[in-house]
Amino acid sequence: MTYRAVETLRQADLIACEDTRTSQTLLSHFDIHKPLVSYHNFNERKVTEKLISRLQLGENIALISDAGTPSISDPGFIIVRGAIAAGIPIVPIPGASASISALAISGLPTDAFIFHGFLPQTRGKRRTVIESLADRRETLVFYESPFKIHKLIDLLFELLGNRQVVLCRELTKKFEEIIRGDLEAVRAKIAGRVLKGEITLVVEGRTRKAERGESDKAED
Repeated sequence: MTYRAVETLRQADLIACEDTRTSQTLLSHFDIHKPLVSYHNFNERKVTEKLISRLQLGENIALISDAGTPSISDPGFIIVRGAIAAGIPIVPIPGASASISALAISGLPTDAFIFHGFLPQTRGKRRTVIESLADRRETLVFYESPFKIHKLIDLLFELLGNRQVVLCRELTKKFEEIIRGDLEAVRAKIAGRVLKGEITLVVEGRTRKAERGESDKAED
């Protein structure tokens, strides 16, 4: 948490958050006592209308999420769009973002990257998305559930080959863990493990070396 973020929460009239119990732990740590309203994927359309009405009355509302930056693969997009339509100013308060943090320490190119967030739930749709990214040279950044990370590693290896990856778990938190290597090596390192927490996976983009290798094979 930055000093600015703490001060913003202290000055807010209302704090919208995914889980009031999770957020209360954070707020108690900083001795912040403000009214909370639950705002998550399953109620954001309904609650947005009420929050916009309160904003139009001049209240200041802070939006936080359980982990990461609100509206980046998290609730927030709907209310941001609603506030824009209503002419209400929106102030971004920079803080921890798993995608940017993972990219910054990945050691993979950062001048151009594709952030995809969470892939589709079904295997067929996952394959389609990954195949559409197979020829992109930009570094790829994904979010994944700890329950599905093993299968994602297997699928990436099948569709992209043995690329370099960095698996980041619980970034900026107590149990932060960073696992580096190619897909085959990372798969071996996490084999048999039950991973927990938020996972960000940074994947090497298609390289010129790989293209040359495929070209050589074609000529043979």
